[in-house]
Amino acid sequence: MHRLRIERAPAPLWMRPLIPVIAVVITFALVSVLILWAGANPFAAVVELLINPLTRASARADILMLATPILLTGTSVAVAFLAGYYNIGAEGQLYAGAIFAAWIGANAEGLHPAVASGLMLAAGFAAGMLWALLPALLKTRLAVDEVVTTLLLNSVMLFLISALLNGPWRDPVSGWPQSPTIALNAQFPVLIPRSRVHFGFIVAVVTLLAVWWMLMRTRFGLELRAIGKNREAAQFLGIPVRRRVLAAALISGGIAGLAGVSEVGGIHYYLIGTLSPGFGYTGIIVATLGTLSMPGVMLSALFLALISRGAISASRELSVPVYLSDIIQAALLLVTLAVLLLNRYRIRWGR
Repeated sequence: MHRLRIERAPAPLWMRPLIPVIAVVITFALVSVLILWAGANPFAAVVELLINPLTRASARADILMLATPILLTGTSVAVAFLAGYYNIGAEGQLYAGAIFAAWIGANAEGLHPAVASGLMLAAGFAAGMLWALLPALLKTRLAVDEVVTTLLLNSVMLFLISALLNGPWRDPVSGWPQSPTIALNAQFPVLIPRSRVHFGFIVAVVTLLAVWWMLMRTRFGLELRAIGKNREAAQFLGIPVRRRVLAAALISGGIAGLAGVSEVGGIHYYLIGTLSPGFGYTGIIVATLGTLSMPGVMLSALFLALISRGAISASRELSVPVYLSDIIQAALLLVTLAVLLLNRYRIRWGR
C-alpha cells in the first residue's frame, strides 16, 4: 500500500532556495485577511506594495535609502548567527556607533571630508564592538545566554541615549533633546541628486561583499561556519571555538555600529532618541529570511525596504494603515521560522 510519509532528513537541495519564496507567499496570504478587514482589495494592496514603487525614480531611490541600515544590521546578525552566537543586540550596537559618530562629526571642523567620514566609520565600528564585548565575554567565559544579555543591553543603551540627550547634549537654545549637528565636511555625500541615497549605501554593500568573501574564502570564515553547524565537532577538530565565537560577536557588533554611523552621517546629521525605528530588530528578519547567506541578506533587505516604501503608497491610495509594513515584517519572521523546518524533513510517497 502506498502512502504519503514525512521523514526527518535533510531537505533536497532544490527545495532550499524556495523556502524564502514560500514564506513570502504564506505571509501575504495571511496579511490579505487584515487588508480585507481594513476594507481594501488585497490585490491592489500588493500592487501598491511591490510594483508601483519600482515604477517611480523617487520611490526607487527611497528603497535604496531605506535598505542601507538594514543591509548593515542584517549582515551583522547573519555573521553572529552563522557562528552559533545569537546576537539580538544589534539595536543597541547601532546606537553605540551613532554616539561616537555624532561626537566625532561635531568636532570634525577643518578636516578633509574623507578623513572625517573615515574617522566616523572607524569610531562607529569600534563602538559597536565595545558594546558587544560584555555579552560576548559572558557567553564565551561563563556560558551566559547571549540572547538575554544582548537584548537587555538594548534597553540600557536607550537609557544612556536619553541621559545624553537630556543632559550634556541637550540643545541649549531650543531645549530639544538632540546632539550638536555634525560639521558639513563630516556629512556623507549624496549619491543620487535630489534624493536621500548617500555614501552609507556604498559602505553597506562593500561591508556585505567583504563579509561574504571572508565567510566563503578564508579559513576564519570556514571555522565560523563549522562552529555554527556543530560546535562539538569543530572543537574536536581543533578549532578554538571560544575565540572564534568572541571574534564573530565583535565583528557583528562593529557592523551594527556602522548602521548607526550611516544614519547620523547620511540622514539626520545629529543623534536623536528615535534615530532607529527598530533597524536592529529588522536585521534579524533580514538575516533569517536571507537564510544567513550574504546574497540572501542583500535581496531580503531590498525586499523589506520595498515593502516599507510601498506601505506609504498603499496607505495613501487605499487608506490602509501605514504600519502595514510592520505587520508584514513581524508575520514574515514568524512564518520564515516555521517554514525553515522544511529544511529538516522530506516528504516521500511510497510503500
